[in-house]
Amino acid sequence: MSTDRQTLLQACDALLQPERFKDYGPNGLQVEGRPTVRHLVSGVTASLALIDAAIAAGADAILVHHGLFWRGQDGRVTGWMKQRLQRLLTHDISLLAYHLPLDAHPEWGNNAQLGRVLGWRADAFFGEQNLGCVASVELSSAQRLADHVAGALGRSVTLVPGDGRPLRRVAWCTGGAQGYFESAIAAGADAFITGEISEPQAHYARELGVAFIAAGHHATERYGAPALAAQVAAQLGLTHEFIDIDNPA
Repeated sequence: MSTDRQTLLQACDALLQPERFKDYGPNGLQVEGRPTVRHLVSGVTASLALIDAAIAAGADAILVHHGLFWRGQDGRVTGWMKQRLQRLLTHDISLLAYHLPLDAHPEWGNNAQLGRVLGWRADAFFGEQNLGCVASVELSSAQRLADHVAGALGRSVTLVPGDGRPLRRVAWCTGGAQGYFESAIAAGADAFITGEISEPQAHYARELGVAFIAAGHHATERYGAPALAAQVAAQLGLTHEFIDIDNPA
């Protein structure tokens, strides 16, 4: 079966409602490809490696979390930007990208899907545009939590253990949400999980007693795009595959 490009875009927009968000770049269709879509590929970032893999897979459209265009970037089409755009345009492949709307969706979003992978469902929200999630847990230590996260994601994590308290409330926000740490603490978290850590968060964890876990930007955000794409593909009768391009960050 197949659908048209506009119907695919409308289905994604209807689920994610991107107009509700103040974001760092354009959400929705970023590169226009052929009008008919049969095979949809999803991935985390519109890298050259993902685009080439999608071409090899026979994709008509690619759906990602990190698109090509961001507020404040150099607008010239040179270097890596030229290479990525040239591949998409030569092969007539559409690129759809959803950033904060994909983080936030309560079922198909990155935060909801990371919670699913870790075995939690959010019962409270915090931070800018309520992107951060909080859930109840019963864990004896931050190390136990770090081991659980590392096992679920299949990679090592960075842990700043806090004051050693038992954990009753855990907060998380995928990707580069280290700036949400203080908001997570204010929301009652005993531990906070995100993708990255910057220098100040280690001091906050030690001084305020709340554990901080950095589990990888890519690793925490590789669940939303395939969940959304699978849902939309099933709705529209398309074939879908997720292509995970490894990224240590």
